[in-house]
Parts: sequence; structure tokens; C-alpha cells
Amino acid sequence: MTFTAKDVMTLREKSGAGMLDCKKALADADGDMEKAIELLRERGIAKAVKKEGRIAAEGVVGAFVCEKCGTGVLVEINCESDFVSRGEKFHAIVDEVAKVIAAEKPATVEELEGCKMGEATVKDFIISQTAVIGEKISIRRFAVYETKGKIETYIHMGGKVGVMVEAADFTAGAEETLHDVALQIAASRPEYVSREQVPAEVIAKEKEIALVQMQNDPKNAAKPRNILEKIAEGKLGKFYGEACLMEQPFIKDDSQKISQVIGSKFKVVRFTRFEMGEGLEKKNENLQDEVAKQIEAMKK
Repeated sequence: MTFTAKDVMTLREKSGAGMLDCKKALADADGDMEKAIELLRERGIAKAVKKEGRIAAEGVVGAFVCEKCGTGVLVEINCESDFVSRGEKFHAIVDEVAKVIAAEKPATVEELEGCKMGEATVKDFIISQTAVIGEKISIRRFAVYETKGKIETYIHMGGKVGVMVEAADFTAGAEETLHDVALQIAASRPEYVSREQVPAEVIAKEKEIALVQMQNDPKNAAKPRNILEKIAEGKLGKFYGEACLMEQPFIKDDSQKISQVIGSKFKVVRFTRFEMGEGLEKKNENLQDEVAKQIEAMKK
């Protein structure tokens, strides 16, 4: 029995397996659709689509830098358990996807899923690897930098936090300082490079918060509003010292600000910091329930 490209697409829609897996299954089943589905189930590939409804709130932040092409990538890919996220297979998946991002430079996760990866697509690859790993895998987010300057990346605790920094006007021999800046970002979570990057509405909001705080203090009851506004303006220094990288105290020597550590060695253009799983809902199941579910699944 022969089969067509339409049959391959139909099998893909029914099983959630990749194009190549579907084509091979149809060939092995001599074009019999039901037999091909059975083969995919036996091979563990069709099961991948059943895992799409699960919560993937563990995972890894990975990085890839191509110095020759001036491209850097920071990507977060999620799975279901911390155990899987620490495995070599999962880290290899993250590395492969990061390389595709660097080469293709997609703008969104949806575009990335459609990018070619060998003869298949990234989406096909993720589905097939979901079957191999045994857990839902999802690409959550990524950042791509293209620059004529220098890119530094730092991955903390095996992928729990990842940082990518772009530097311009880089002075030879300043590699260690740039690495220290990446460490600083990982540890201190700045939101902006400098105070010049802070949006006007954010500054206005911080001033208003400081003003309300002072107005609620009985000691300031006799002070006119214009005086309080000047004091609120001065209180912005603390905000800048926490939110702006250049004004943060250096984690290795808090007697210096980052701007002093960098000096004229280079200029920080931008940075991205991903903390794995931030904002995601995590599973809250006890071990007994989880084991029971796995045993029940094995009976099916």
C-alpha cells in the first residue's frame, strides 16, 4: 500500500509526531494509517502530544555565542521536573535550539518553531524529544543580540539564571571585568543600564511613592509640598542605586560602583537576564500522588 504527503500530514495531526517520524511509520506500516498510529504509540512518539496540557515550570536557561558572526543567544526552555532539567539530554536540547536561534534569528517563539532543523522543524524536534525525555518540553522565550562589539554570557547554577551582556568600545584585556558585570547582573537584578534609560513614567511613579510616604509621616506635616517634592527628588538616588546597573555597588567590592569598575574599558549597551521559571505556575503534588499517577499511566 502506498501513501501520499497528505497521509503524512494527517498522521502528524492525529499523533502530534514529527514529519519524519510519521513518514517512517507509514513506510513501516505499508501505508496503513491505523497501523502507523500503533507503531508511533509503541515507539513512544504519539504520547508526546498527550503531555501538552501539563505544566512545564522547571527547565534551563542556556546561552550560545558565535563570535565570528557577532551573534549571542539567551534562551529558556522548560520541562516538568528538576530531575530532567539537570540531565545531559535536556541540556543538549537547549544547546541545539540555541544554535538554530543564532543561525535563523527568529523574532518570536512561533517563528522559531517553524525554523528548519535538519529535514524537520524545531517544533517537530521538540515533539520528538518530548517522547524521548518523557516530559512536556516547551520553548518559553529567547533573546538574540547582533553586534560588532563583544558579547558575554553567564549561566548560574546549571541554568537557573542566565545573563547576556553586549559591550561596545571594548578594550583588549577587559574580559574579566565584562565577566564580572555579567555576574553583577545575575546577582543584583538591575532593570536598566543607567538612569538615562529609566522611562519618565517610572521616575514619576517613584517620586509619587516617596512623596506619599513622606506625607504620611507626622514629622512632615508642617512642610510645604514643594519642599517635600525636592526631598522626594533626592530619594530617587536609592532607586537608581538598585535599578540601574551603572549605579549599583559592585558585589565584589561595595566601595565601588559598577561605573567605576568599568571605567573606560568598555560601554555596556544592553543586557538580558532570565531567571528560570519566573512567573510560571509550578506543580504542587506530593510524591505519593505522583507515583500513583505514573502507575495508572503504565496500565493504559
